[in-house]
Amino acid sequence: MSLVAVFDLGLAVVVLGVAAWAIAAREILSAVVGFVAYGLLLAIVWVRLYAPDVALTEAAIGSGVTGVLLVTASSRLGRLSASDAPPSAALKAAAAALAFLVAGALAVAVVRLPDPTFSLALQADMNLAATGLGNSVTAVLIAYRSFDTMLEKVVLVLAIVGVWSVAPDRFWGGAPAPLGRAGPDPALTFFAQMLAPIGLVIGIQIFWVGANEPGGAFQGGAILAAMWMIVMMARLTEPPRIGSGWLRLGLIAGPAIFLLIGLAGPFMAGSFLAFPAGFAKPLILFIEAFMVLSIAVTLPLLVAGPPSREPGR
Repeated sequence: MSLVAVFDLGLAVVVLGVAAWAIAAREILSAVVGFVAYGLLLAIVWVRLYAPDVALTEAAIGSGVTGVLLVTASSRLGRLSASDAPPSAALKAAAAALAFLVAGALAVAVVRLPDPTFSLALQADMNLAATGLGNSVTAVLIAYRSFDTMLEKVVLVLAIVGVWSVAPDRFWGGAPAPLGRAGPDPALTFFAQMLAPIGLVIGIQIFWVGANEPGGAFQGGAILAAMWMIVMMARLTEPPRIGSGWLRLGLIAGPAIFLLIGLAGPFMAGSFLAFPAGFAKPLILFIEAFMVLSIAVTLPLLVAGPPSREPGR
């Protein structure tokens, strides 16, 4: 057995072990740490499967943004009480059976896929010259699934509106509760001051190279969002008021620019969301720049929750 095969086998064993630990942990914080570690290990798995774009997404969103969200939730919920009644054996058996059923169905679906499997990436690879892009994943998302990609950001906007609508009417236009403790924590403050500038550069770089290399708007925006959340958790800044004009513009900037360029498609290239020859790459980068902004603004506000303070306070 080669060294690479041993590494892959060991990685699989560790992933399963960490997943079991995250599920079995009784303390919320332990489960969150296990989940974050599980996500980072999955990112390595995706790299080994030659899917670096998926690996970046898993690391940025699956571990980064979701990890911060779960840490924040655990700090607000506190630890599970020892007096809480554990789930019954019947409920555990039903959950396990359902998990095995879903896993088995997915395994059967993967095994029964036709060979070769149809892929939009193959179509994108054959037409990369027309888009001016070097990354087939970005070409699929923006040039072949552009309507889908635009609606994914619209869904985020609707999600934030739904979260805000939970607040009482008198709080509308106010700010969410602070993510961190009442007083700044020196260690967290130092961590945020050191990590945020580096993360800002990495997030912008991930977006910029996404046209030709693994990366893109969602990965870059998720990294920027995680940096903003860390800064808010360190109390270096407070969550903004939801009535702020710049905040609302940032939320809708991505889908709005996407839609405007899509509506200009019939005049430029003959159809909705079509890009004219020779201008496809600049237009795609222009769209992705605003998508990065919207994602970086939306995700932290979903974590911060609905407004809990009246405007002006």
